[in-house]
This record gives sequence, structure tokens and C-alpha cells, in this order.
Amino acid sequence: MAKFVFGMNLSLDGYVDHQAFAPDPALFRHWTEQVRGLTGSLYGRRLYEIMRYWDVDDPGWTEAERDFATAWRRQPKWVVSRSLTSVGPNATLVGEDVEAAVRGLKTRLAGEIDVGGPDLARSLSDLGLVDEYRLYFHPVVLGGGTPFFAGPRPPLRLVASEPYGADVIRLTYVPA
Repeated sequence: MAKFVFGMNLSLDGYVDHQAFAPDPALFRHWTEQVRGLTGSLYGRRLYEIMRYWDVDDPGWTEAERDFATAWRRQPKWVVSRSLTSVGPNATLVGEDVEAAVRGLKTRLAGEIDVGGPDLARSLSDLGLVDEYRLYFHPVVLGGGTPFFAGPRPPLRLVASEPYGADVIRLTYVPA
């Protein structure tokens, strides 16, 4: 049975923003290894469109960025969207009956499936389908933006805390 995990970089005040701060080299390596180990990723439309950046090689990328792109391209992706009509390589569009599609992935597959995007995570949390939350706190205060928890925070229980890189801590929670 697959395990659905929602994890993202976020500010100390609880917002996600891929433009406001970036992982240091150690944390970037961690994300690459994490992606390598995934069974796949389930994305909401907005985050999937951001992540499509990794579909096309950029000659200016570092070796670490090329490694991440290779890992990201290899994994299966499912994209939840009612507005998209097609998705890129190694991706499947999930348009209708998201709950049935996600429950099917959960029972059919083994390993970790990353949940990408706060709105999608909220919907799946409401259905009891997120098994773990990984919050990677950066020492940044944004004061607004997209919150990690797009709705009321579900009841959670802390199961681990780990430092990453020079100044990030990951808190891992499971539903209480």
C-alpha cells in the first residue's frame, strides 16, 4: 500500500514560495535523493506547472540540478486538474473523481508518493489520504503568500525532527 507524503519548504510563518528562498546544496541533495526514492508524485496543477521547469535541459544547470532533473523525469507523475487537457512526459492527467483515482493508487502501488501543492494536500487531508506531513522550515519570514496548510490544520502528532543543511529543520507529523 502506498504512503502519501506532503512535504515542502516553508517559511517560519508557514508560507511556501519557490521564488523567495531556495535550499542550500545539502538540502538540494536531500531533495534529489528523496525524489529518486519515490514511487511517484501527485501534483496539483499550479505546482506541476512550476515543476515542468525540470522537463527541459538548461545548459546553465549545475551537476546537482541535472541530477535532480534526471530523477524527477524518471518518476511517474499524476496531475490533478480540471483545466489542463494534457500533461508532459511520464505524467497522467487526473481530471474527475480524484478520490477514486488516489485511493486506487494507494491500494495498487507500494512506496512513497509525494503530494505536491497545498490545495491538493488540503483536499486529500480532508479525505484522510495524507499519511505524513514533512515541514522543512527555513529561517525566513514572508508575512503572506500561499500557506503550507491551505485549510484548517488537521490534528497532527510529531514523530521526528531533523536538521538539514546549514539552517533548515524538518518536522515530521502523522495524523493524530
